[in-house]
Amino acid sequence: MRLLLLLCVASAMLLKLGMASDSDSASSSYSYYRLPTALRPQKYDLRVLTRLENPEELRFEGNVKILIEVLENTKNITLHAKNLTIDDSQITLKHTSAADKKNCIASTEVNTQHDFYVMHTCEELAAGEVYELTMPFSADLNRQLEGYYRSSYLDPVANKTRWLSITQFEPASARLAFPCFDEPNFKAPFVVTLGYHKKYTGLSNMPVKEIKPNDQIADYIWCEFHESVPMSTYLIAYSVNDFAHKPSTLPNSTLFRTWARPNAIDQCDYASEFGPKVLQYYEQLFGIKFPLPKIDQIAIPDFSAGAMENWGLVTYREIALLHSVDYSSLADKQRVASIIAHELAHQWFGNLVTMKWWTDLWLNEGFATYVASLGVENINPEWHSLEQESLGNLLTIFRRDALETSHPISRPIEMVSQISESFDQISYQKGSTVLRMMHMFLGDESFRAGLQKYLQKYSYGNAEQDNLWESLTEAAHKYRALPKSYDIKSIMDSWTLQTGYPIINVTRNYEQGTAKLTQERYLLNTQIARNARGGCWWVPISYTTQGQQDFNNTAPKAWMECDKNGGVLPKTISELPGNDQWVIFNTQLSTLYKVNYDERNWKLLIETLTNGEFERIHVINRAQLIDDALYLAWTGEQDYEIAMRLVEYLQRERQYLPWKSAFENLKLIKNIIRQTPNYEFFKRYMQKLITPIYLHLNGLNDTFSGIQQQDQVLLKTMVANWACQYQVDDCIDVAQAYYSKWRAEPKPDEKNPVPTNLRPTVYCTSIRQGSDADWQFLWTRYKNSNVAAEKRTILTALGCSREVWLLQRYLELTFDPKSGIRRQDSMWAFQAVAYNEIGFHLAREYFMNNVNFIYKFYHPITKDMSRLLTPFSELTFQDNDYEDFKFFANANKASLKGLDQAIRQTLETMLTNVLWKQRNYRPLSRSIESLL
Repeated sequence: MRLLLLLCVASAMLLKLGMASDSDSASSSYSYYRLPTALRPQKYDLRVLTRLENPEELRFEGNVKILIEVLENTKNITLHAKNLTIDDSQITLKHTSAADKKNCIASTEVNTQHDFYVMHTCEELAAGEVYELTMPFSADLNRQLEGYYRSSYLDPVANKTRWLSITQFEPASARLAFPCFDEPNFKAPFVVTLGYHKKYTGLSNMPVKEIKPNDQIADYIWCEFHESVPMSTYLIAYSVNDFAHKPSTLPNSTLFRTWARPNAIDQCDYASEFGPKVLQYYEQLFGIKFPLPKIDQIAIPDFSAGAMENWGLVTYREIALLHSVDYSSLADKQRVASIIAHELAHQWFGNLVTMKWWTDLWLNEGFATYVASLGVENINPEWHSLEQESLGNLLTIFRRDALETSHPISRPIEMVSQISESFDQISYQKGSTVLRMMHMFLGDESFRAGLQKYLQKYSYGNAEQDNLWESLTEAAHKYRALPKSYDIKSIMDSWTLQTGYPIINVTRNYEQGTAKLTQERYLLNTQIARNARGGCWWVPISYTTQGQQDFNNTAPKAWMECDKNGGVLPKTISELPGNDQWVIFNTQLSTLYKVNYDERNWKLLIETLTNGEFERIHVINRAQLIDDALYLAWTGEQDYEIAMRLVEYLQRERQYLPWKSAFENLKLIKNIIRQTPNYEFFKRYMQKLITPIYLHLNGLNDTFSGIQQQDQVLLKTMVANWACQYQVDDCIDVAQAYYSKWRAEPKPDEKNPVPTNLRPTVYCTSIRQGSDADWQFLWTRYKNSNVAAEKRTILTALGCSREVWLLQRYLELTFDPKSGIRRQDSMWAFQAVAYNEIGFHLAREYFMNNVNFIYKFYHPITKDMSRLLTPFSELTFQDNDYEDFKFFANANKASLKGLDQAIRQTLETMLTNVLWKQRNYRPLSRSIESLL
C-alpha cells in the first residue's frame, strides 16, 4: 500500500511526511461511504501553481475557495481529500453576508477508508447561511496516471525529455488534486486559475479570461479561465504543456482545437476534421446546442483510460486521437472515429445531465457507446460501422453476460473500488445493446423525442434511470410506439436490474402453423441446473419466414411478458408456415437473446445456407445463426454435427460480419484444441474453410485500393491473419517476402513497403517464422516509431516469436520502466506472449511468480492488471491448472486487491473450458473428421 500523505497539521508548521498530528489520531466517527447532505457547494475558485522545470521537483501547490450553502444545521464540514499535504492552520472559514459572525475550524480529522477530510467548526453552521471555506494544498505530480499527474515525451530535435501535467479525475480522483465534494451530484461552477512558467500553455474546461504576471516568481504567469457552467468534480480538467494545436472551422461560434506534442501535430488532421462533424450531428440529434464556448481535445502520451470526456477539454490516449495516413490502418481510423464520437456524446449524456450516483454509470457509458455508433454511421455510412459495432457488442455480451459471475447493468456501489470495476463491458457494450433494442422497438421518432425531453428537463443537473424511463414512456405513448398498458420502466428494468440475458427456445408445431416460445437465463456453466437459472425478461419478438424474408422490419410482432412477481408468461406465435419453410426470430439481432430451434427448423436453415440463396437472409442474421449454433453446441444444447454443418456454408460467404462471428467462436475452440492430439484435424478443417475466401480476396496481394466496400478491407485483414496461422496457400511466403523487403530498405523507419492493413499479419507471421535478427529489427522499429497505432501493432507482433528466451526477455521488458513500453501499453505485450501457445506457460508462470511486483507496477489502477488475466481464462482447460490458479488466487489476495470481479470471472471461464473439454472434445473431433 502507498503511504497516505494526507496530513492534518495543528500548527502553522507543516509536519514531515510520515508523522501524524494530534488530529490524525482520531479517525472520523462518520463512516458512511457517501458525503453528508447538510452542505452543498455553490462555487469553487481553484488556483493551482504547477512546477515543471526541474524533473526532480515536479510539484503543484495551490488553494481552493469553496462557497458552501448550509442546508441543515451542522458542526462539521466533510469533504474529500487524498494524498495532499494540507496545513490546517491556514484553513479559513468566513460568513459571506455577516462580517461580525465569526467562525473557524476547531479541529480536523480524516477517514482514510472513504478519503474524508472532516473539519469541526468552532460554531454551528445554521441552515440557510453561506460560508466561504479556503483551504491550501500541495503534492507531487504523481506517476500513477490519476489525479493531477505528470507525463512526458522525448523531443527528437533536442533529444531531451519534455514534461507536462494533466488531470484524470473520473471516477473519484479530483480529491487527489484539491479538496472538494467529490461526488457526481455535488455540481457547482468552477473558476480555475493556473500558474506556470510562461514558456508553457495552460488549458482547462473553459476559454482563457485573463493572463497576468506572477508577482512572486520570475517568468511565471497566472492564467485565469472563465467561470464554468455547473459541473461535477470528475469532469474538471487542466493541463500545463508545450503542445501544438490544430484549429477546426465550425459554422457556429464554438472554438474547436486538437492538441498534441509538436512532433505529432501532423497526426491531428483526421481528428480535427471528424470532431466538429460529430459535434454538429449531436446538436441536431439532441436538439440542444453544445453548451460551452470552446472544446479542446488533447492526446496525452501517458494515459490510463482510452479517453476522458472532461467538459470542454477532452483527453485521449495518443492511439485514440492521432491518425497517420502512412501508418494507421482502416481499423485504427475507425477506432479513432468511434472514440471521438463516444467522448463528444458525453458532452450531453454525462456532462450536461449526470447520473446521481455511480449505480447508474451505464447511463453515461451505455448511451455514449450507442450514440457514438449513430454518429459514426451518419458521417461515414460507407463503413457500415453501426452494423459492425452492434454485432461486436452483442458477441462480447453473449459471452461475458453468460457467466454466473456477471452483474446487472445498474448495480449498487458502496466503495470507490467498486466504481472502477463498473467501467466494464456490461456498462458499455450491454448498456449500448439494450438501448439499441429500445431504439428499434420504439422507432426513431419517439426515441429521439424521449431523449430530448430527458436532456432538456435535467440539464445542468443529475438524474437516474427512472427519470429517463419516464421521459421515454411519455414519448412512446404520444407517438403510439407502445400500448398504453406498457411502460418503459417495466420493460427496461428487466434488462438493467437483473444479470444475464435469455435464451428463447422455439418449438414449432408444423401441422398447426404455431410455435411455442419459452425463455430462461442462458449460462455457459452447464453445472448449474436449468431449474435454478430463473429470470424473466420483457422481450420484443420480431421474426420472419422463408416465404416473407422481411428482414428490414425489426418492430416487434409480439412480446414475451413477465408477471408482477417476475414469472414467465407463456407465449405462442401463430400463422407460421408449414414444414417446408424456416422461421428466423430476432431480425437483425435487434434484441439481446439467443434462439434455439427444433431440429427441423435448423435443418431447413442449413439447407438454405449451404445450397440455397443464402444471401436472402440478412447478413446480421447469418452472423447470428453461426453464433447461436456454435454457442449452443458449446453448452451441449445442440449437437456439434448441426453446428459444424451450418458453419460449412462459410465457403460460400463473402461478407465480413458472418466471418467475424465465426472466427470469434472458432477462436475459443482453437485455444483449447490446439493443445491436444486432434489439432491436426482442426487445422485441416480450417484450411478447407478459409482457402476459398482467401483466394477470392486475392490472398495477401495489396489490392486494397481496388476494394469499393470498406468492410471488405476489414474482411481481408481478418482472413489474412487466420490464413497465415493455418498456412493457407501462399500466405506465409508472401508475408515473409514483404518483411524481407522492408528489412532491405536503407531507411526502414521512413519507408515501409508492407501494406498498412496487412501489417499485423505480416509482422506476426514473420516473427513467428523468423530469426532473432527479425525480432530485433522489429523491436528497433518500435523504439523509433512516432505513431501510437504502429507501436501497438509492433508490440502485439513481438509476442508471436516461438523462441522461449526471446519471449522470456520480452516479458521482462514489458514491466521495465526504462524499456520504452509505457505502462498503459504493457498489457498488449503481455497478452501477445500469453496467447502464444509457447508463451502461454511462460506468461502464466511469470505472472504467478511476480504477482506482487506486477500489482505495485499497476497500483492504484488495478483494472489494467485485470486485463492480464484474459488469456489465462481463455486458454486454461485442464482441471489441475484450474485448481492451481484457484489456489494461487486465494493465497495472493493482497496482491490481487481490487480484482475480485476479474478473478471470479477468470475462474468461472476456466471452469467452463474444463467442462467443455470433458463433454465436447470427442464429439467435436468426430464432427470435424467427418467433414474432411
